[in-house]
Amino acid sequence: MTSAFAITARRIFDGHMFHEDAALLVENSRVKAVLARADLPGGMMHHDAGDALITPGFIDLQVNGGGGVLFNNDPTVPGIRTICETHARYGTTALMVTLITDAPELKREAIAAGAAAAAAGEPGYLGLHLEGPHLSIARKGTHDPALIRPMIEADLAYLLEQAPRFGIPMITIAPESVTPDQVRRLVQAGYRVSLGHTDTSCIGVAAYIKAGATLVTHLFNAMSQLGNREPGLVGAALASPSLHCGLIADGFHVDPVTMKIALAAKTGPAHIFLVTDAMSTIGTGENGFDLNGRTVYRRDGRLTLADGTLAGADIDMLSCVRYVHEQLGQPLEEALRMASLYPAEAIGAPSKGSLIAGKDADFVVLGADLDIRSTWIAGTCVHTADTKPSWAFA
Repeated sequence: MTSAFAITARRIFDGHMFHEDAALLVENSRVKAVLARADLPGGMMHHDAGDALITPGFIDLQVNGGGGVLFNNDPTVPGIRTICETHARYGTTALMVTLITDAPELKREAIAAGAAAAAAGEPGYLGLHLEGPHLSIARKGTHDPALIRPMIEADLAYLLEQAPRFGIPMITIAPESVTPDQVRRLVQAGYRVSLGHTDTSCIGVAAYIKAGATLVTHLFNAMSQLGNREPGLVGAALASPSLHCGLIADGFHVDPVTMKIALAAKTGPAHIFLVTDAMSTIGTGENGFDLNGRTVYRRDGRLTLADGTLAGADIDMLSCVRYVHEQLGQPLEEALRMASLYPAEAIGAPSKGSLIAGKDADFVVLGADLDIRSTWIAGTCVHTADTKPSWAFA
């Protein structure tokens, strides 16, 4: 791979602002600069992407599967690789591979695979998101109630021991099953703690924010709702400046009017960011799959159990960006931030999320219709829509 090159384009979005008729300079896998095309150093290897838009690579903090692989059913390094490669086709350059509530022995296999993927530097792998099993049965969603349980000392000790080994560690918990002190110890060990699958009251959230919880898992779904006298987790999430909130923007999980209200209500410094909650169907023609011994059906853009319960989502990150921009009316730059800058801030990945000098050269080249032309991780082209990417420098 060439250590230094440039790509010119009609527009470059650096995560904060647009640059017109500009060049992205990459050196040693990192962003060196974004500058005007006219200021491009002479003799530098470069490609002209024409009318394209270059934007920071998408970051997805909740990915259960893709390419025919569900991580719960294939907790291996090849499984992780397939998931990452599949989502790169839709612009995702970093993701948290997510393990849905499962048996303790399978969780151990998953964590071992995550540690091996981190050690191998698998492109696109950011870490593991352990979604359960310490949740609330009252708000279980598609999680198997037989496997949901409170966190005991042995669970905590194992999680603390494994924290440094599998990339960025993230865990979704419900206050009903985990104490504030356990959250505090998880945070001290490096975990990003997210609140979700819970029926907690708004006032009950305060102790968990104080203990260090900083995220909310798929806002509105599987949690106590905003009411006139009890704001629930939804109200706490929208009101708190320290809770970053994932949102599944597929038009099925949350009504578009509700999404618009939430986006208007939450102004930061913590923001609403996009997640796909994608399952194995992404990038395939499969009609369903198995989860914890139950069949999940794929119909009309939805994934459901036999009783109609939503079971993850059948959407990629680029489609989420388009939905937020085209259906919810968010400015394109804000839709792009929701898929890159905001999740990077939420998970604590300072080298990602924007195209500022010194950041990882993770970026996406989009066509005029927001179609994927190519996806780059650390300055290497990992996917292209061209059959002969002669300019990929890889």
